[in-house]
Amino acid sequence: MVFKDTNTFITDDFLLSTETAKQLYHEYAKDQPIIDYHNHLSPKVIAENKPFANLYEAWLEGDHYKWRAMRAAGVEEKYITGTSTTPWEKFEKWAETVPKTVRNPLFHWTHLELERYFGIKEILQPSTAKKIYDTANEQLKTLTPRKLLRKLKVVTLCTTDDPIDTLEHHQFLKDNYTETAILPGFRPDKALDINLESYTSYLNSLEASSGITIKSLEHLLASLEQRVNHFHNNGCRVSDHGLNNIPATPYTENEVNAILKNRLAGKIPSAEETLQFKSCVLYELAKMYHKKNWVQQFHLGPIRNNNSKLMQELGADVGCDSIGDYPQAVTMSAFFDKLNKNKVLANTITYNLNPADNELFATMMGNYNSAEAKMQWGSAWWFLDQKDGMEKQINTLSNLGLLSTFIGMLTDSRSFLSYPRHEYFRRLLCNLIGTDIEKGELPADIAFFGKLVENISYKNAANYFNF
Repeated sequence: MVFKDTNTFITDDFLLSTETAKQLYHEYAKDQPIIDYHNHLSPKVIAENKPFANLYEAWLEGDHYKWRAMRAAGVEEKYITGTSTTPWEKFEKWAETVPKTVRNPLFHWTHLELERYFGIKEILQPSTAKKIYDTANEQLKTLTPRKLLRKLKVVTLCTTDDPIDTLEHHQFLKDNYTETAILPGFRPDKALDINLESYTSYLNSLEASSGITIKSLEHLLASLEQRVNHFHNNGCRVSDHGLNNIPATPYTENEVNAILKNRLAGKIPSAEETLQFKSCVLYELAKMYHKKNWVQQFHLGPIRNNNSKLMQELGADVGCDSIGDYPQAVTMSAFFDKLNKNKVLANTITYNLNPADNELFATMMGNYNSAEAKMQWGSAWWFLDQKDGMEKQINTLSNLGLLSTFIGMLTDSRSFLSYPRHEYFRRLLCNLIGTDIEKGELPADIAFFGKLVENISYKNAANYFNF
């Protein structure tokens, strides 16, 4: 499968189907800076700021979206994650895969990224692969990670960091790099995973980083609060949790203390005890976030590491996760209601992975909005982070909440070349609004909707977060 015409299809008006949409995008959205309030970029890579060795390293290495597509296309694993093949051989296999990704978001993202970062205006396929690889490699000799961020106007970037992280790279960046604010994000998932075999080993690391010996629930919470304080002092203003669903099982502190002590003695807790423990620790963490005036984020719904063979061979995050069908509403309501009733509900963003939960999440977040707590249903996430998913999220939010207060897009990516996703989102947003205007369903007030587009693209996030 190859294209006869290899010229790009990414025009200035890509995804913009009306004149009003074009005006909104080009005059109001296009040049807005980017606040990326959740991603998985490496602060170490940004701090060291070394040029990438080649386009494979910058673009394919670690990108499980591309890995999934290559497996679906029948590419051998040695060309995806193997160590016996060269970067060029892996890139060549990706080039063979790209034409097969038509109507998958990867097809759009691939060509947006090639054009926005390298000025490459050709479709990637076997006949163009070597030229594109060489062209990008030449530019990557001087396009350092920080230059890649500046090229797409990224002004604030929040990484995802474990409580045990030293944050030494963030400290270095704060003192040595001011063009983009690189801030830590607090991700304490491992502190909740009491049922895993590795849990006591993790607690040993948490003890070392906090300086607090953990022998009880009180010690664990004190240790986590010490890390929250450390993160806050280093610029952190956001937390994040990756969960199946929010745990909200009834518990007493005495019960949870006994569960933890039994775990320290080597006893794996039951499923019910695990939920009690997670419910307690998550609630106490949420209270800490409120005290610090942080924004708490909850990414809910994946079923991870489905392919046990690849999990054993390669580890987690290799492209073997999918959408789960966990119940969400009852426990989410109980958790937020308890925080709200006790006046400790922080600004909150939730993200659903199951599209069947769109209306559920949109309406749930509307239950707890107040002057004290601003609740956001986050942008389309992961498998929903594509044209259809973004449009459905925007439309559902418009129907059941307030689009005008939406804080917009984030990358949630491990790739330094993923920032054109913000452009993708902005084009779709402008197209939806522009189409409604030309259909007569909204007033033809360009100044009003231009301001709305500016706010969703950048300004709402700038005002929402306490950076």
